[in-house]
Amino acid sequence: MAQHFLLNSKAKTLSTLRIARLSDEEAFAFLCELRWGGQEQVVCPKCGVQHKAYFISTRKQWRCKHCKHTFSITSGTIFANHKLPLQTYLYAIALFVNAVKGISACQLSRDLCVQYKTAFALSHKIRESLMVQRALFPLQGEIHIDGTYVHAAPRPKNKKSERVDRRLKANSNPNKRAVLVMRERYSAEETAKNPLCVGAKKTLTFPILSENTDTVKKLATAYIAPNSRIHADENAAYDELMVRYDLHRVNHQKEYRSDEGITNNLAESYFSRFKRMYYGQVHKMSNIYLDNYANEVAYREDTRRLDNFTIFKDITNKCLATSSDNHWKGYWQGHHRQVERLVM
Repeated sequence: MAQHFLLNSKAKTLSTLRIARLSDEEAFAFLCELRWGGQEQVVCPKCGVQHKAYFISTRKQWRCKHCKHTFSITSGTIFANHKLPLQTYLYAIALFVNAVKGISACQLSRDLCVQYKTAFALSHKIRESLMVQRALFPLQGEIHIDGTYVHAAPRPKNKKSERVDRRLKANSNPNKRAVLVMRERYSAEETAKNPLCVGAKKTLTFPILSENTDTVKKLATAYIAPNSRIHADENAAYDELMVRYDLHRVNHQKEYRSDEGITNNLAESYFSRFKRMYYGQVHKMSNIYLDNYANEVAYREDTRRLDNFTIFKDITNKCLATSSDNHWKGYWQGHHRQVERLVM
Protein backbone atom coordinates (compact mmCIF):
# COMPACT_ATOMS: atom_id res chain seq x y z
CA MET A 1 0.00 0.00 0.00
CA ALA A 2 1.39 3.39 -1.01
CA GLN A 3 2.26 5.80 1.77
CA HIS A 4 -0.10 8.75 2.21
CA PHE A 5 1.32 12.00 0.88
CA LEU A 6 1.08 13.82 4.22
CA LEU A 7 3.18 11.10 5.87
CA ASN A 8 5.91 11.53 3.29
CA SER A 9 9.02 13.49 4.27
CA LYS A 10 8.58 15.63 1.14
CA ALA A 11 5.36 17.03 2.62
CA LYS A 12 7.07 18.17 5.84
CA THR A 13 9.54 20.84 4.75
CA LEU A 14 8.64 23.57 7.24
CA SER A 15 9.86 23.66 10.84
CA THR A 16 8.25 26.21 13.14
CA LEU A 17 11.28 25.90 15.40
CA ARG A 18 13.53 26.91 12.53
CA ILE A 19 11.32 29.93 11.76
CA ALA A 20 11.28 30.97 15.41
CA ARG A 21 15.09 30.92 15.51
CA LEU A 22 15.53 33.27 12.55
CA SER A 23 17.70 36.29 13.31
CA ASP A 24 16.60 39.84 12.49
CA GLU A 25 18.78 39.85 9.37
CA GLU A 26 17.54 36.45 8.20
CA ALA A 27 13.87 37.37 8.63
CA PHE A 28 14.44 40.68 6.85
CA ALA A 29 16.30 39.03 3.96
CA PHE A 30 13.64 36.31 3.63
CA LEU A 31 10.82 38.86 3.28
CA CYS A 32 12.84 40.91 0.79
CA GLU A 33 13.45 37.80 -1.28
CA LEU A 34 9.75 36.94 -1.33
CA ARG A 35 8.49 40.45 -2.05
CA TRP A 36 11.09 41.82 -4.49
CA GLY A 37 13.46 38.96 -5.22
CA GLY A 38 16.24 40.57 -3.17
CA GLN A 39 17.34 43.76 -1.42
CA GLU A 40 18.91 45.50 -4.42
CA GLN A 41 16.01 46.23 -6.77
CA VAL A 42 13.03 47.28 -4.66
CA VAL A 43 9.63 48.70 -5.59
CA CYS A 44 8.36 51.92 -4.03
CA PRO A 45 4.80 51.29 -2.77
CA LYS A 46 3.87 54.91 -3.50
CA CYS A 47 5.04 55.48 -7.09
CA GLY A 48 5.50 51.82 -8.07
CA VAL A 49 8.95 52.27 -9.65
CA GLN A 50 11.41 49.38 -9.30
CA HIS A 51 14.95 50.65 -8.79
CA LYS A 52 17.94 50.64 -6.45
CA ALA A 53 16.65 53.01 -3.78
CA TYR A 54 18.68 54.63 -1.02
CA PHE A 55 18.93 52.16 1.86
CA ILE A 56 18.87 53.53 5.42
CA SER A 57 20.66 50.71 7.21
CA THR A 58 20.05 52.03 10.74
CA ARG A 59 16.27 51.95 10.21
CA LYS A 60 16.04 49.05 7.72
CA GLN A 61 14.18 51.37 5.35
CA TRP A 62 14.55 52.71 1.81
CA ARG A 63 14.05 56.19 0.35
CA CYS A 64 12.72 56.32 -3.19
CA LYS A 65 14.92 58.26 -5.64
CA HIS A 66 11.87 59.35 -7.64
CA CYS A 67 9.18 60.45 -5.16
CA LYS A 68 11.37 60.66 -2.02
CA HIS A 69 8.96 58.37 -0.15
CA THR A 70 10.47 56.43 2.77
CA PHE A 71 9.24 52.86 3.06
CA SER A 72 10.03 49.54 4.74
CA ILE A 73 9.65 45.89 3.83
CA THR A 74 6.04 45.88 5.14
CA SER A 75 4.95 49.29 3.78
CA GLY A 76 1.79 49.04 1.72
CA THR A 77 1.13 45.47 2.89
CA ILE A 78 -1.33 44.05 5.36
CA PHE A 79 1.44 44.20 8.01
CA ALA A 80 2.11 47.91 7.49
CA ASN A 81 2.93 49.92 10.65
CA HIS A 82 3.67 46.69 12.50
CA LYS A 83 4.64 46.77 16.17
CA LEU A 84 5.90 43.21 16.55
CA PRO A 85 9.24 41.87 15.25
CA LEU A 86 9.26 40.37 11.76
CA GLN A 87 10.11 36.95 13.21
CA THR A 88 6.82 37.00 15.14
CA TYR A 89 4.80 37.46 11.97
CA LEU A 90 6.68 34.69 10.18
CA TYR A 91 6.26 32.40 13.19
CA ALA A 92 2.52 33.19 13.29
CA ILE A 93 2.18 32.27 9.61
CA ALA A 94 4.11 29.04 10.22
CA LEU A 95 1.75 28.12 13.07
CA PHE A 96 -1.20 29.02 10.86
CA VAL A 97 0.09 26.73 8.09
CA ASN A 98 0.84 23.71 10.28
CA ALA A 99 -2.55 23.86 12.03
CA VAL A 100 -4.33 21.93 9.28
CA LYS A 101 -7.76 22.30 10.91
CA GLY A 102 -7.28 25.95 11.82
CA ILE A 103 -5.91 27.71 14.86
CA SER A 104 -7.80 29.77 17.42
CA ALA A 105 -6.83 33.26 18.49
CA CYS A 106 -6.48 32.00 22.08
CA GLN A 107 -3.90 29.41 21.08
CA LEU A 108 -2.08 31.89 18.88
CA SER A 109 -1.93 34.43 21.70
CA ARG A 110 -0.38 31.81 24.00
CA ASP A 111 2.15 30.66 21.40
CA LEU A 112 3.21 34.21 20.51
CA CYS A 113 2.91 35.55 24.07
CA VAL A 114 0.75 38.49 22.97
CA GLN A 115 -2.67 39.78 23.94
CA TYR A 116 -5.77 38.04 22.62
CA LYS A 117 -6.79 41.09 20.60
CA THR A 118 -3.38 41.15 18.94
CA ALA A 119 -3.60 37.46 18.01
CA PHE A 120 -7.20 37.86 16.81
CA ALA A 121 -6.32 40.74 14.50
CA LEU A 122 -3.17 39.00 13.26
CA SER A 123 -4.93 35.72 12.41
CA HIS A 124 -7.69 37.59 10.60
CA LYS A 125 -5.18 39.63 8.63
CA ILE A 126 -3.78 36.35 7.34
CA ARG A 127 -7.30 35.15 6.50
CA GLU A 128 -8.04 38.46 4.78
CA SER A 129 -4.99 38.03 2.54
CA LEU A 130 -6.36 34.65 1.45
CA MET A 131 -9.70 36.33 0.76
CA VAL A 132 -8.30 39.17 -1.32
CA GLN A 133 -6.03 36.98 -3.41
CA ARG A 134 -8.53 34.23 -4.29
CA ALA A 135 -9.43 33.84 -7.97
CA LEU A 136 -13.15 33.85 -8.76
CA PHE A 137 -12.92 32.38 -12.26
CA PRO A 138 -15.80 30.27 -13.63
CA LEU A 139 -15.64 26.64 -12.61
CA GLN A 140 -16.04 24.03 -15.31
CA GLY A 141 -16.06 20.29 -15.77
CA GLU A 142 -17.47 18.34 -12.83
CA ILE A 143 -18.68 20.57 -9.99
CA HIS A 144 -19.91 19.42 -6.57
CA ILE A 145 -22.20 21.92 -4.86
CA ASP A 146 -23.85 21.84 -1.44
CA GLY A 147 -24.63 23.98 1.60
CA THR A 148 -24.39 23.65 5.36
CA TYR A 149 -25.83 25.70 8.20
CA VAL A 150 -24.03 27.24 11.16
CA HIS A 151 -25.53 28.67 14.36
CA ALA A 152 -28.63 26.71 13.39
CA ALA A 153 -30.34 26.01 16.72
CA PRO A 154 -30.66 28.17 19.84
CA ARG A 155 -29.53 26.76 23.15
CA PRO A 156 -32.35 24.72 24.71
CA LYS A 157 -33.87 25.75 28.05
CA ASN A 158 -33.00 23.82 31.19
CA LYS A 159 -36.59 22.79 31.94
CA LYS A 160 -38.23 20.51 29.42
CA SER A 161 -41.53 22.30 29.91
CA GLU A 162 -39.90 25.59 28.77
CA ARG A 163 -38.31 24.17 25.62
CA VAL A 164 -39.66 25.03 22.17
CA ASP A 165 -39.77 23.10 18.94
CA ARG A 166 -36.50 24.18 17.33
CA ARG A 167 -37.54 22.71 13.99
CA LEU A 168 -39.99 25.57 13.46
CA LYS A 169 -38.72 28.63 11.61
CA ALA A 170 -40.24 30.95 14.23
CA ASN A 171 -38.02 29.36 16.88
CA SER A 172 -34.82 29.28 14.82
CA ASN A 173 -31.70 31.20 15.78
CA PRO A 174 -31.72 34.72 14.25
CA ASN A 175 -27.96 34.34 13.71
CA LYS A 176 -28.46 31.23 11.58
CA ARG A 177 -26.42 31.37 8.37
CA ALA A 178 -25.45 28.98 5.60
CA VAL A 179 -22.21 28.38 3.71
CA LEU A 180 -22.54 27.34 0.08
CA VAL A 181 -19.54 25.54 -1.44
CA MET A 182 -18.69 24.82 -5.07
CA ARG A 183 -15.79 22.45 -5.82
CA GLU A 184 -14.34 21.63 -9.22
CA ARG A 185 -12.87 18.15 -9.69
CA TYR A 186 -9.57 17.47 -11.44
CA SER A 187 -10.14 16.00 -14.90
CA ALA A 188 -8.96 12.50 -15.78
CA GLU A 189 -6.26 13.99 -18.05
CA GLU A 190 -4.85 16.13 -15.22
CA THR A 191 -4.80 13.17 -12.85
CA ALA A 192 -3.00 11.04 -15.44
CA LYS A 193 -0.27 13.68 -15.83
CA ASN A 194 0.19 14.21 -12.09
CA PRO A 195 -0.92 11.57 -9.53
CA LEU A 196 -1.19 14.30 -6.86
CA CYS A 197 -3.92 16.02 -8.89
CA VAL A 198 -6.83 14.06 -7.47
CA GLY A 199 -10.09 15.16 -5.93
CA ALA A 200 -11.00 18.83 -5.81
CA LYS A 201 -9.05 21.35 -7.87
CA LYS A 202 -10.68 24.65 -6.89
CA THR A 203 -13.06 25.58 -4.08
CA LEU A 204 -15.33 28.62 -3.85
CA THR A 205 -17.36 29.45 -0.74
CA PHE A 206 -20.17 31.93 -0.17
CA PRO A 207 -21.93 32.88 3.09
CA ILE A 208 -25.68 33.08 2.46
CA LEU A 209 -28.83 33.52 4.53
CA SER A 210 -30.41 30.27 3.38
CA GLU A 211 -29.98 27.55 0.78
CA ASN A 212 -32.77 28.64 -1.58
CA THR A 213 -33.41 28.51 -5.32
CA ASP A 214 -32.79 32.19 -6.09
CA THR A 215 -29.41 32.34 -4.31
CA VAL A 216 -28.18 29.04 -5.74
CA LYS A 217 -29.22 30.02 -9.27
CA LYS A 218 -27.55 33.44 -8.95
CA LEU A 219 -24.25 32.02 -7.74
CA ALA A 220 -24.21 29.13 -10.21
CA THR A 221 -24.82 31.50 -13.12
CA ALA A 222 -21.98 33.77 -12.00
CA TYR A 223 -19.34 31.17 -11.10
CA ILE A 224 -20.05 27.97 -13.06
CA ALA A 225 -19.57 27.72 -16.82
CA PRO A 226 -22.70 26.68 -18.77
CA ASN A 227 -23.18 22.99 -19.59
CA SER A 228 -20.89 21.93 -16.73
CA ARG A 229 -21.68 18.65 -14.95
CA ILE A 230 -23.06 19.47 -11.48
CA HIS A 231 -23.43 16.98 -8.63
CA ALA A 232 -25.93 18.00 -5.93
CA ASP A 233 -28.09 16.38 -3.28
CA GLU A 234 -31.88 16.10 -3.18
CA ASN A 235 -32.42 19.71 -1.96
CA ALA A 236 -35.08 21.42 -4.08
CA ALA A 237 -32.92 24.57 -4.24
CA TYR A 238 -30.90 22.94 -7.04
CA ASP A 239 -33.85 21.91 -9.24
CA GLU A 240 -33.60 24.88 -11.63
CA LEU A 241 -29.93 24.19 -12.39
CA MET A 242 -30.99 21.51 -14.87
CA VAL A 243 -31.89 24.26 -17.35
CA ARG A 244 -28.29 25.46 -17.87
CA TYR A 245 -26.25 22.52 -16.58
CA ASP A 246 -25.89 18.74 -16.73
CA LEU A 247 -27.41 18.13 -13.28
CA HIS A 248 -26.95 14.84 -11.41
CA ARG A 249 -28.51 14.13 -8.01
CA VAL A 250 -27.93 11.77 -5.10
CA ASN A 251 -30.60 11.29 -2.46
CA HIS A 252 -28.80 11.28 0.88
CA GLN A 253 -31.94 10.06 2.65
CA LYS A 254 -31.44 6.76 0.85
CA GLU A 255 -27.75 6.54 -0.01
CA TYR A 256 -24.42 8.38 -0.04
CA ARG A 257 -23.52 7.08 -3.49
CA SER A 258 -26.05 6.23 -6.15
CA ASP A 259 -25.91 3.07 -8.22
CA GLU A 260 -24.78 5.22 -11.17
CA GLY A 261 -21.76 6.41 -9.13
CA ILE A 262 -23.14 9.89 -8.39
CA THR A 263 -21.79 11.40 -5.17
CA ASN A 264 -21.43 14.80 -3.58
CA ASN A 265 -18.30 13.81 -1.70
CA LEU A 266 -16.12 16.78 -2.62
CA ALA A 267 -18.56 19.16 -0.96
CA GLU A 268 -19.00 16.83 2.01
CA SER A 269 -15.22 16.58 2.54
CA TYR A 270 -15.04 20.37 2.68
CA PHE A 271 -17.79 20.50 5.31
CA SER A 272 -15.98 17.80 7.28
CA ARG A 273 -12.89 20.00 7.69
CA PHE A 274 -15.00 23.14 8.18
CA LYS A 275 -17.00 21.61 11.05
CA ARG A 276 -13.82 20.22 12.64
CA MET A 277 -12.38 23.72 12.68
CA TYR A 278 -15.65 25.09 14.03
CA TYR A 279 -16.17 22.61 16.86
CA GLY A 280 -12.58 21.59 17.56
CA GLN A 281 -10.58 24.79 17.19
CA VAL A 282 -12.24 28.21 17.08
CA HIS A 283 -15.51 27.10 18.81
CA LYS A 284 -17.20 30.35 17.80
CA MET A 285 -17.50 32.10 14.45
CA SER A 286 -18.98 35.57 14.23
CA ASN A 287 -21.23 36.01 11.21
CA ILE A 288 -19.27 39.15 10.35
CA TYR A 289 -16.16 37.05 9.70
CA LEU A 290 -17.87 33.87 8.50
CA ASP A 291 -16.64 34.43 4.94
CA ASN A 292 -13.02 34.57 6.14
CA TYR A 293 -13.32 31.30 8.05
CA ALA A 294 -15.07 29.54 5.15
CA ASN A 295 -12.48 30.75 2.63
CA GLU A 296 -9.63 29.69 4.93
CA VAL A 297 -10.88 26.11 4.87
CA ALA A 298 -11.29 26.33 1.09
CA TYR A 299 -7.65 27.39 0.78
CA ARG A 300 -6.50 24.57 3.05
CA GLU A 301 -8.46 22.07 0.98
CA ASP A 302 -7.07 23.36 -2.31
CA THR A 303 -3.46 23.21 -1.06
CA ARG A 304 -3.75 19.91 0.82
CA ARG A 305 -1.33 18.18 -1.60
CA LEU A 306 1.43 20.79 -1.31
CA ASP A 307 4.32 20.61 1.16
CA ASN A 308 3.97 22.96 4.10
CA PHE A 309 6.94 25.19 3.22
CA THR A 310 5.41 25.90 -0.19
CA ILE A 311 2.15 26.83 1.54
CA PHE A 312 4.11 28.99 4.00
CA LYS A 313 5.78 30.93 1.19
CA ASP A 314 2.49 31.28 -0.68
CA ILE A 315 0.63 32.71 2.32
CA THR A 316 3.52 35.06 3.14
CA ASN A 317 3.50 36.23 -0.48
CA LYS A 318 -0.24 36.84 -0.27
CA CYS A 319 0.21 38.89 2.92
CA LEU A 320 2.91 41.00 1.24
CA ALA A 321 0.72 41.46 -1.86
CA THR A 322 -2.38 42.50 0.09
CA SER A 323 -2.82 46.26 0.38
CA SER A 324 -2.78 47.94 3.78
CA ASP A 325 -6.06 49.59 2.79
CA ASN A 326 -8.37 46.80 3.95
CA HIS A 327 -11.03 46.06 6.54
CA TRP A 328 -8.38 45.57 9.24
CA LYS A 329 -6.81 48.98 8.80
CA GLY A 330 -7.25 50.96 12.01
CA TYR A 331 -8.42 47.96 14.04
CA TRP A 332 -6.59 49.25 17.12
CA GLN A 333 -8.46 52.55 16.75
CA GLY A 334 -11.81 50.77 16.84
CA HIS A 335 -12.47 50.66 13.08
CA HIS A 336 -14.01 47.20 13.13
CA ARG A 337 -16.04 45.66 10.35
CA GLN A 338 -19.73 46.17 11.08
CA VAL A 339 -21.44 44.55 8.08
CA GLU A 340 -21.59 40.90 7.05
CA ARG A 341 -20.39 39.79 3.64
CA LEU A 342 -23.52 37.98 2.51
CA VAL A 343 -24.71 36.90 -0.91
CA MET A 344 -28.37 37.83 -1.03
